[in-house]
Parts: sequence; C-alpha cells; structure tokens
Amino acid sequence: MPDDLPDDLPDDDDGTKAEGWALVRAAQDGDTEAFGQLFDRYHDTVFRFVLFRLGDRPAAEDLTQETFVRAYRRITSVSYQGRDIGAWFVTIARNLVLDHVKSSRYRLESSTAEVADVAPSSFRPGPESEVIAGATHAELLRCVARLGDDQQECIALRFLQGLSVAETAEIMGRNEGAVKALQHRAVRRLAQLLPEGLR
Repeated sequence: MPDDLPDDLPDDDDGTKAEGWALVRAAQDGDTEAFGQLFDRYHDTVFRFVLFRLGDRPAAEDLTQETFVRAYRRITSVSYQGRDIGAWFVTIARNLVLDHVKSSRYRLESSTAEVADVAPSSFRPGPESEVIAGATHAELLRCVARLGDDQQECIALRFLQGLSVAETAEIMGRNEGAVKALQHRAVRRLAQLLPEGLR
C-alpha cells in the first residue's frame, strides 16, 4: 500500500471522499469486496461521462467496464491526491474515450434520449413538467454538442457529473484557472446558442 495515504483523511461535507479512500486502502490490501463497493459507488458517474462523450450506449458500456478493469489492475499504484477517488476513475475513462476516438476516428456526438436516461435523478423533472423539461434538456444538449470538444468535456464534468473545478482540472490535465476560463467561455457560448426563452 502506498505510504502517502494519510491515516486521518480530511472529510468533505458528506464524508464521501474519506469513505472512498478507505475503500481504496482496503482494496490495496487485497479486499476485492471493497473494490466492488468502489465499482458500485462510481459506476454511474463513469458511465454517464462516457455516454455523454460518445453518445453510443454499447460503446459506453464497454468502455465503462474497461475503466474498472484497468482501475482494478492499477489500484495499488493510486495515491491520495486530496480529491475524491471518483476523479481517478473518470480520468481513466477519459483516456479510454480519447483512445477510442483516435483509433476509430469516431465523431463525438451525444444522443439526447440516452443521456437523459442516465441523468442523475436530482436533474430529472417531476411528471408535471416532464414535457417542458424534456424539450429544454434536449435543446440544451443540442447546444452543448455545438461547442468545441474541450468545452463539451468541461461542461460534462462540471455540470453533468458535478465535479469540482479541481477535479475537472485534474481529469483534463489543466490547471484550475484554465478550467475556470474554459467553463466561462463555454457558458457564454451556450448563452449565445440557446433560444431566447431558455437563457
């Protein structure tokens, strides 16, 4: 087990960071059930990220599975970076998506229906506003798809995945200032692309 994992991990507001790293520590000690709990905890986050980037459910399922296979093989090499372990899983997924796109010359598109299917429940509208919210969501995703690749990824990580600026910066291989600037430009561009009534 790496020596750089502190004994008393700093806790975030709801304790998820400390719990995640405790599971990592157990998995590094050979506890396969702990890795299974990591899988259960982060599978949906990774899957939503990959599906948003590819827009292809079967490919997203395959790359999500490959993400966790690679993570399992490398679990002993991960070290505490002060962030939630979920950022590490998404980084692996991001690299797999980039490899997939390069190898197959795959064009990044998103299927609004499929992305909406896997949106976190907190983002799903109630029955009374489902039609309006569905149309708004579809239009928003259509506009996001018109952004550049970096802006799309930033929006997906920050707003669809709910990652912090620091976690987004780590995944994208940029500093936090660059991510804030990228996010600002993406949001400004979205404001220009969205129809007047949705701004």
